[in-house]
Amino acid sequence: MTYFFQLVVSGIVVGSIYALSALGFVLIYKSSRVLNIAHGQIIAAGAFITYALTVWAGIPIYISFVLSMIITFFLAMSVERIFLRRLIGEPIISVIMVTIGLMSILDGLIYLTPFGAENFSFPKFLPNTPILFGGVSISWTQLVGVIITILMIIGFSWFFKKSTMGISMRAVSDDQLASMSVGISVPKVFGLAWATAGLSAAAAGTILGNITGLNFDTLHAFGIIVFPVVILGGLDSVLGAVVAGIIMGLIQQFAKGYLDGNFGLYGTGQVLPYIILLVILLFKPHGLFGIHEIERV
Repeated sequence: MTYFFQLVVSGIVVGSIYALSALGFVLIYKSSRVLNIAHGQIIAAGAFITYALTVWAGIPIYISFVLSMIITFFLAMSVERIFLRRLIGEPIISVIMVTIGLMSILDGLIYLTPFGAENFSFPKFLPNTPILFGGVSISWTQLVGVIITILMIIGFSWFFKKSTMGISMRAVSDDQLASMSVGISVPKVFGLAWATAGLSAAAAGTILGNITGLNFDTLHAFGIIVFPVVILGGLDSVLGAVVAGIIMGLIQQFAKGYLDGNFGLYGTGQVLPYIILLVILLFKPHGLFGIHEIERV
């Protein structure tokens, strides 16, 4: 039973990082109906900015963490302003293709830096002794990561439901023309959506980097790994991203804990979530919390 609860804790830790990473997809799609394929590169950039500020500039990591989110906030906003704003009103596939090109550009730029070819790790700033609860252990790094994720998810949920700009983003997501007719600036909403997605990506990248270490291939691949979470939860649902992230994290850890190495099976933790995703989508094509839209012509 202790082993079971240990897998549950590990699943929640992994799932919370999935959820925070998935928020970046949801924030952009919720306002603009665009999938940002370059999200993994922004996750990696946020993690490396935190590392550079902490190790190279000598800034305490908790300040570097906040500065990294601010920098990535404006970096993502600049990307939207420079590359994507001119495509407002164009077919969605055109915008998605631009994000694919942006992914390749960011890959190339990061590979030109020391971060593209080496492994790094953040300096230790939390106790090494794990926290024990009835035989179940969780490291301080994991605990802090989960707490930060929960606080950010609560903050984003409040932002969408209560703030004026959050409500404007939801309105633009439902109908851009109607939103413009009541005075909402669609370009401003798009820019803010990308900026907040960059902020959440930096947080996810830094938390992930503290737990697993800083490796560019691992970090930018995480943006694709988390994509099933977005699909499962529903592309336009913040709650869906959270629930699906936890579900995927638990499935992955249980598969690794109980199936890997047994019955001649290996790598089930990577494969099983996709199989379950396909099964669920057979019955819920729009995801667990996605909105089923009916278009009348």
